[in-house]
Amino acid sequence: MTGIGPPDRNRPALECRRLTKDYGGGNGLFDFEVRVAPGEIFGLIGPNGAGKSTMIKLIMDLIRADAGSATVLGLDSRRDSVAVKRRVGYVPGELPQFPGVSARYVIDLLAGLRGGVDRAYVAELAGSLKLDLDRKFQDLSHGNKQKVAIIQAFMHRPDLYVLDEPTLGLDPLVQREFRRLLLEANERGATVLLSSHVLSEVELICTRIGLLKQGRLWKVGTLDELRELRTHRVELVLRDVVDAGELGGIPNVRNVEVHGNRASLEVQGSIDPLIDALAPRDVIELDSRELSLEEVFFAEF
Repeated sequence: MTGIGPPDRNRPALECRRLTKDYGGGNGLFDFEVRVAPGEIFGLIGPNGAGKSTMIKLIMDLIRADAGSATVLGLDSRRDSVAVKRRVGYVPGELPQFPGVSARYVIDLLAGLRGGVDRAYVAELAGSLKLDLDRKFQDLSHGNKQKVAIIQAFMHRPDLYVLDEPTLGLDPLVQREFRRLLLEANERGATVLLSSHVLSEVELICTRIGLLKQGRLWKVGTLDELRELRTHRVELVLRDVVDAGELGGIPNVRNVEVHGNRASLEVQGSIDPLIDALAPRDVIELDSRELSLEEVFFAEF
């Protein structure tokens, strides 16, 4: 088995090469390729069923790929599965159940299996997340069970955090504290893979974002690069009747809807051509707002 050592800053913390898991009927993950650099916070975005959890389960060797491969911290995700799990903090998309025992028992059990856990840090994490460790796990709300999952992922200060929808069920104040803890870990040199179906969540924290669509990686880039998709929704009221064909022929304008002297349209890219075309017209009202990246992305589905 490959030995465990400090992260190699000259190779990817995570690399997937044509990773594929085909469940049939177009469901699964197909030819997934990505490289995540050491110290990067990489967000994986897509709606439910896009393949996010499948990708994460593959790199964690919880399911086996039909094709392709993945390396995690320089280790083969399948051959070196145990070594990978020692160095990764993992929050699963679906939490296991622990009937009849306290949250503290669950944490102690997992800490004992893992070894090398600082119990003072566990107490610090529980305090930060406002979790009562003495409550029965089965009686906890989903959000509090999620806190248990977060603590067990953080407690050994891993080199890589693999987090599948980690804030699901957390209230906004706890989400903010979770982001603080994650940024603190990143400042120590840890790499993060964070999946979510809420783009606004990863916009706050991620270095780069991958957009997953129907099991395939649709686009990868920094927030600035993805904002090239910038789209404005424009509502117009003119003095005269509006011609839909005229508006639709203006560069960057799309999705034109006209009702008499009112029009609704979208502008992707620069709004200048629309303003130039409207300059000779008698415009009574013009209202414009920029669509969020989330609205733009999910409009593609």
